[in-house]
Amino acid sequence: MIDKQLNYIRSKTDFVPDIAIVLGSGLGPFAEEIEMECIINYNEIPHFPVSTAPGHKGRFVFGKIDGKKVVIMQGRVHLYEGYSPQQIANPIRLMRKMGAKTLMLTNASGGINKKFNIGDFMVLTDHISTFVDSPLIGKNDDSIGPRFPDMSEVYSKKLNKVIFDTAKEMDIELQSGVYIQFKGPNFETPAEIKMAKVLGADAVGMSTAIEAQTGVHCGFDVCAISVITNLACGISKTPITSEEVTQTANRIAPIFKELIKKTVGNF
Repeated sequence: MIDKQLNYIRSKTDFVPDIAIVLGSGLGPFAEEIEMECIINYNEIPHFPVSTAPGHKGRFVFGKIDGKKVVIMQGRVHLYEGYSPQQIANPIRLMRKMGAKTLMLTNASGGINKKFNIGDFMVLTDHISTFVDSPLIGKNDDSIGPRFPDMSEVYSKKLNKVIFDTAKEMDIELQSGVYIQFKGPNFETPAEIKMAKVLGADAVGMSTAIEAQTGVHCGFDVCAISVITNLACGISKTPITSEEVTQTANRIAPIFKELIKKTVGNF
């Protein structure tokens, strides 16, 4: 299936990216600000999962950022849309087949660590994916990656250093921590957040861990940045709404976009 998808991509463009970027909530417009080469809608690609989440356009954007060749997912797919972990893995594997070697993931997340504030950026140092099925369940394709991939360093320390060095140049303060993925679409209960905190999570969301596991399996160097768009349930004093998440993501997006742009230029 991936070979058929790659053949379709190659029928539209011979562009070979070095860096793959997955844009989270509020960051979609960033894809239109790069030096664009080609756009391919997900629904044109054979058997490809299509984004249904609000604000996710659902297309690949090929182009350059500061001379670096990138492919951007302008919209991702989630478990809560009804997709399986294997379907969520599909776009990551396809971008690796396109030639990309570095994978940058972004997301909007809820802050569990009480030292975090709304609007903070958190660089992922690790994740907890115990509560979602692995995208690697099922028959393994040895041409993609090993049956039992090591996950001792999912998020590259080398790439994380580049992110921190770039943020320092820009006078942006970064947090770092552990991300936990739940299925959604409902926000978590106070008891679930209490549990996540005990497990060592600093932020919570409904994406990213599956994509990062897939990335490691197929040979990507992976990094990820969360925007803390809200405080998690039980920590927040008020009920959480998707509007709150979207408003914060949109407000902080200009700074986030500059951080991504300059970081990619430094990779």
